Amino acid sequence: MKQNIKSIRPFIGAENFELCRAFYRDLGFEEIVLETKLSLFKKQETAFYLQDAYVKDWIDNTMIFVEVDNTDAYWEELVSLKLTEKYESVKVAPVRTMDWGKECFVHDPSGVLWHFGEFF
Repeated sequence: MKQNIKSIRPFIGAENFELCRAFYRDLGFEEIVLETKLSLFKKQETAFYLQDAYVKDWIDNTMIFVEVDNTDAYWEELVSLKLTEKYESVKVAPVRTMDWGKECFVHDPSGVLWHFGEFF
């Protein structure tokens, strides 16, 4: 293919759409409502679609990796949001270092697993 790819925007589902919308706004994404059951969440050039659709097997197997400049600094900001106190089902896991880089983790209110990391 000779055409340039400008972005990739995955679609993810939500068990509780309103709760997930609030979570992603708290995580620092700007919400653009597209339809009553579909929103675009954007931060700089990174974006994804959140839809009011829940298929357990799909959600339980959804993982998204977001590359950040500094995983340790991202983790500190993430912890300061106190997401696990605000959202009962949200889980976070601290930075781990592997031979390829570093990453930390967040499970959203539905269980979607987000990796935030950097490559060496």
